Amino acid sequence: MPSARSIAAVAVGSAALLAGAAAGARYLVIRRRTAGMVRLADMIPVHSAHWREQQKAKGELLYVAIGDSAAQGIGASQPGRSYVGLLARGIRRETGRTVRVVNLSQSGARLREALEHLMPRLAKLHPDIVTVSIGANDIATFDPERFEQELRALYSALPPGGIVADLPSFYLGESERRVRVANEIVRRVAAELSLEVAPLHRTTRARTAARTALRDVAADFFHPNDRGYAVWASAFEPLVLRAVRQIDPGS
Repeated sequence: MPSARSIAAVAVGSAALLAGAAAGARYLVIRRRTAGMVRLADMIPVHSAHWREQQKAKGELLYVAIGDSAAQGIGASQPGRSYVGLLARGIRRETGRTVRVVNLSQSGARLREALEHLMPRLAKLHPDIVTVSIGANDIATFDPERFEQELRALYSALPPGGIVADLPSFYLGESERRVRVANEIVRRVAAELSLEVAPLHRTTRARTAARTALRDVAADFFHPNDRGYAVWASAFEPLVLRAVRQIDPGS
């Protein structure tokens, strides 16, 4: 029968192996995430150039998107597979008409950047459809009072019929708690201004954290990939297509 000392030694050795394996796995995850962040950063000018070209196209309908790097489609294999690209495709399919897409998004944008840089550009346009997904970058330094003030200013500048999304799920921890508070503000302000809210939080939350980590996110473990952006588009699509039918009853 093994002695208590030998059993203890085996237990200590096993614990050390497990700790070493955990540390190794953590190192690999951090290394992969860091490499993924670099690759996605390289995508920013590519996606930005794509959307600038799209603005030059002519279309019978004008779709304008306000947002941050998610609206740019960072993490998608190509810009057209972002949620903005997928929604534009859905509008074309629903109406049979050409669509010009003006993507007024900026990677890293918070509400204040959207107010300063994006909304003045929107004021010069006459869109048929407007979608807004902004605010996730405000969560790291979340201040509810400032968030509501800036959100209200942005929503008040939208044309009638604008479609706004609440913030996506962060799944766990303090960030998710802040997101829930932010989304209470989103829904309350949107209701006061008669704006439709796309249920982005509920739609992304329905994907379990483990499944999302494996299937729905890009190499940086933060931005959506093609599959993830399809989930985002599904949160907007019913409201977008309903708005399109109201614009074009014959579609």
